[in-house]
Amino acid sequence: MDMKELLDQLPWSAVIFLCLTLGLAPYWPPHLLEKLSMLLRGKLVRPVDWFDLALHGSPWIILLLKYFFPG
Repeated sequence: MDMKELLDQLPWSAVIFLCLTLGLAPYWPPHLLEKLSMLLRGKLVRPVDWFDLALHGSPWIILLLKYFFPG
């Protein structure tokens, strides 16, 4: 099974749910925005910060991939 088939099998409702929960948590300030600003300022140096960026950013990446590469 390739990546495109996997994205096709993943329902939109699940992707949106992940973006609104894991992708935005904690809700104020959104953790993803904090980590992206740290990345842009060159302050994203600790492994836990990279993990947070990957964890909170992955639902949004899946959303973009599913939208721009439909089955």
